[in-house]
Amino acid sequence: MGQKINPLGFRLGTTQNHHSFWFAQPKNYSEGLQEDKKIRNCIKNYIQKNRKKGSNRKIESDSSSEVITHNRKMDSGSSSEVITHNRKMDSGSSSEVITHIEIKKQIDTIHVIIHIGFPNFLKKKGAIEELEKDLQKEINSVNQRLNIAIEKVKEPYRQPNILAEYIAFQLKNRVSFRKAMKKAVELTKKADIRGVKVQIAGRLAGKEIARVECIKKGRLPLQTIRAKIDYCCYPIRTIYGVLGVKIWIFVDEE
Repeated sequence: MGQKINPLGFRLGTTQNHHSFWFAQPKNYSEGLQEDKKIRNCIKNYIQKNRKKGSNRKIESDSSSEVITHNRKMDSGSSSEVITHNRKMDSGSSSEVITHIEIKKQIDTIHVIIHIGFPNFLKKKGAIEELEKDLQKEINSVNQRLNIAIEKVKEPYRQPNILAEYIAFQLKNRVSFRKAMKKAVELTKKADIRGVKVQIAGRLAGKEIARVECIKKGRLPLQTIRAKIDYCCYPIRTIYGVLGVKIWIFVDEE
């Protein structure tokens, strides 16, 4: 049997870079590692919480914008009622998805760089300041100040996290998993990549027996270390259970 390994860790130091940059003594290493985890979890929870608030406000505004028009014809005596719903379905790709978070620690400063696909919410006034306050409470850094920066990803559909979020949105809205996978592969045409593979495992379409389905397009040299391959594993909670999505993207070869 082939031995499976994470493509990112396999290429660490060659085509993949570290997401945390700091130095610590061996006895303090575990504390710094836990601090990084708290920072990343706090940022992801903050964006997810505000995304839910925004979606609830959108549902309320959409429900209040239902227009009922009555076209009554006096000659024929018949009345016709037309109900128009002004509801626009989010495509799922416009939601804020974090590709990765870089943390650079100095003596008195912690630099946090958030790489995000569509930074719609974080561009609002006061969002960064509110996030900094939450992080200060989470890590209790009295002697260190936080510096948060937002960096937009140039090619969003080149990132596997954004494609996985898109598939999750489609599956939660009862879209066929094969249709969602094919659409995700089509979105990669907008980016300059050389290969992509999408795999979904679990109780697909509500079947009793779990199975694995995958779709592949282009090349995917997993054993070539000089090949730059992005990878993500994303769980999706549906009414039938938890589905697992794995996406490999072959960007380029050095």
